[in-house]
Amino acid sequence: MIGLAERVQVISWVDQACTDGARLSRACDVLEIAPRTLQRWRANGDVKADGRKHAKTRSEPANKLSEHERQQVLNVANAPEFTHLPPNQIVPTLADQGRYIASESSFYRILHEAKQLIHRGKAKPATRQRPKPLQADAPNQLWSWDITYLATTVKGLFFYLYLIMDVFSRKIVGWEVYDSESADQAATVFRRAHLREGITGDDLVLHSDNGSPMKGATMLAMLQRLGVMPSFSRPSVSDDNPYSEALFKTLKYHPGYPDKPFDNLDDAREWVCGFEHWYNEVHRHSALRFVTPGQRHRGEDIDILAQRHRLYEFAKARHPERWSGSTRNWEPEEIVYLNPGKPPKMEVNLKQKVA
Repeated sequence: MIGLAERVQVISWVDQACTDGARLSRACDVLEIAPRTLQRWRANGDVKADGRKHAKTRSEPANKLSEHERQQVLNVANAPEFTHLPPNQIVPTLADQGRYIASESSFYRILHEAKQLIHRGKAKPATRQRPKPLQADAPNQLWSWDITYLATTVKGLFFYLYLIMDVFSRKIVGWEVYDSESADQAATVFRRAHLREGITGDDLVLHSDNGSPMKGATMLAMLQRLGVMPSFSRPSVSDDNPYSEALFKTLKYHPGYPDKPFDNLDDAREWVCGFEHWYNEVHRHSALRFVTPGQRHRGEDIDILAQRHRLYEFAKARHPERWSGSTRNWEPEEIVYLNPGKPPKMEVNLKQKVA
């Protein structure tokens, strides 16, 4: 608590700064006090003690992490293998190694206090209207695909990355880089992915936007011959194909994405091949409870998430005072929806009347 002499000195400093032309709020910021605090000191004649409840000394919580444990969190977060990862990637990785140091929120809090967090901006809200919803409860039921540009060393010319992903597992199941867009090339990429995954029957739905390669005669004929049901976004609405759009953002914001344009097709294909391996087998996807798309696609996520659940239960049993509720939810998502939308207004009104 600041004594009387210190308060008098602070008030004199602020008065002098304001006399010299500084703003009161700026002067208070420099001295790390609030303008209301300064106002209260003056109103009380600079002699009354600070009577605010929150200014009184508080006892430390019994479940507070020790200084050694806090330092361990910082050491792990700054280790070479974790220095580029946020806490929501670090904690599941540690769990897979059989290690539990602290909760994800504790990692965030400690890193924030150490000024080692970088915050991202908010994403734009989703549109209200949605097309007919689609869903998948296993791999190879619902695919999404799109084409994105890859810059070349020739200004105005681009390479085109055709990318197909499984919505349920988020795995990249097919890709190719060409120097042009066409329905023929799209059909070739899809045919290879279809053969590679060994799909039989007519249970697969392929979702895309309304580009000409997606709706070209060659592509549609290929889908019809293979018994694949096409699905399309609304015109000029990229949010109707969110999984592919999110994948393209992950690709182009990857730390290893080249700073310079690609010289030729071979360079572009070589880089995308490396990205595919990283994304499918290394990257822990936040929407998959932080398992890799490859693990999810092969069904390995069930055992991995069950092991994490057991680890968290063991950690809670050791220090129950540090858990205010149940452990973290490691249950795998059973059904994945594409553009689930909202129930029609008529259905909402009927539900309200019944209630």
